[in-house]
Amino acid sequence: MSKLPPRLQPLWPYAKRAHRLLTFLVGLVARRARPLLGERAVPRGAVRSVEGWADRPADGVVVHGLRPETPLVREPPAGEPAGHWVFARADRAVVPPSFCLEVPGGTVVGDTGAVISRTGLLDAESSPYFGTPTWREHPLYLKGRLPEVRHVEGDLLVLATRGSANYYHFLTDVLPRLGVYAESVPDADPTPTVLVPQGRGWQRTLLEIAGYGHLPVVEDAPDLAVRADRLFVPSIPNVLEIAPESTVAWVREHLRPRPDADPRPRRLYVTRGTQPNSRRVVREAELWALLEERGFEIVEPGGLSPQEQIDVFSAAEMIVGPHGAALTNLLFAPAGVTVLELFTASYVNQCYWSISRSIPDAHYEYLVDGDVDRYGPGSPMNAILADIEIDPARVAATVDRLLAERHGA
Repeated sequence: MSKLPPRLQPLWPYAKRAHRLLTFLVGLVARRARPLLGERAVPRGAVRSVEGWADRPADGVVVHGLRPETPLVREPPAGEPAGHWVFARADRAVVPPSFCLEVPGGTVVGDTGAVISRTGLLDAESSPYFGTPTWREHPLYLKGRLPEVRHVEGDLLVLATRGSANYYHFLTDVLPRLGVYAESVPDADPTPTVLVPQGRGWQRTLLEIAGYGHLPVVEDAPDLAVRADRLFVPSIPNVLEIAPESTVAWVREHLRPRPDADPRPRRLYVTRGTQPNSRRVVREAELWALLEERGFEIVEPGGLSPQEQIDVFSAAEMIVGPHGAALTNLLFAPAGVTVLELFTASYVNQCYWSISRSIPDAHYEYLVDGDVDRYGPGSPMNAILADIEIDPARVAATVDRLLAERHGA
C-alpha cells in the first residue's frame, strides 16, 4: 500500500482485491507445475494450525513450548464518539498460541518470512500476510516459483515476517520473536544465526540496543529463499495487533532509555508532516499553535535515532498525535502516561490503545473526526492514509480536560 503514489492511495482497496485474485490464479497454475520447478517449486499445500504437524510425520516438524490461545477481556477506552464500534468490538480478543517450530530441511522465503517444510507444505500460522484470508492468496505464489534457494548449514532462527520494514511491526512482531524462542526452547542456542531484515539503519540499531547486535545474521530480502539444516520459527507475538502484555513487557525490558536521558516530564505532539494522503492533520499549524500554548513540544520521530525516540518518549507525561507508526513509541512511555489519538472516520485502528493497556496506570482516549455514521459497524476501514481534518479547538478542549484530570484540577 505504501508503495502507491499518494494520489492513488484511494484506489488501494481495489488494488488489493485485484492482487489477491491474481495471486490465487497464478498459484493454481504454479502448484500444478511443481514437478517442473525442482527446489524452486511453490508450496503444494498448507498446514493451517500448528497442531496439524502431528498428522504429518514425514515433515519431521517439532513443536516446542506450545501454549494454547487465551481469551483477553478488555474495557473499551473513553473517546468521541463514545463507544466507537472499532473499540467496542475489541473488548474481547484472543491471544494466539505461543510456540516455536523446529523444521528440519525447511525453507524460509522472502521478506514475508514464509516457512515451507521439506515436503512442500506452508506453515500458515507462522506465515500470515495482510489481508489474505487463505494461504492460497499468500504473495509468495504471485511469481509462480520461489527465488533461487540459498543453502545454509546448521540452524537458522527466523525473525523476519510480513511488515518487517514497518517500525511498528519490527518492534512488536520481529524482535519479540527472540523472547518466544528463548521461552519455548529452554536449551536453545544463545547465539543463533538469525534471519532478520537489516536494510534500514534503524533495524540494525534496534537489534543492537536490544542486546542482540552480536548475533550472526542472514539479511532478509524480497528475492531471498533460504534452506537450512534446521529452521527455528517462533510464533509471531502480535500477529493480531492486540499487543499482548508479554510482548509489551519484553520490548520495555530490552529497549531502555539511556541512564543520562533527560528525565523532565514532557508533553509531546507527534506530527506526520504535511504530505497529502499521508494521514496528516490538515489544520496542523492551527493545532500546533494551541498545543504550544499548553506546554507541548512537537516531535517528528522519523528525524530522531531509535535511541533518541526511546529517550524522548520514556519521559512523556502526555502524548497527542494522529494514528501512525510513530505512536509505536508508546512502548517506551512511562507509567501514568496520558494518550490522545486522532483518527478520521474512514480509518480507526485499536493497536495503540492495545499497547497503552500494558503500561501501568496509562490513560488513553481517542477523537474521531468526520461522518462516523457513514463508517459504522461493518465498514471495511480501508481508507488507510486518509487525512484528518479535525477541528483544532476540539482537540485543545479535550487536552485541557485531560490535563486538568491528570493534575487534579
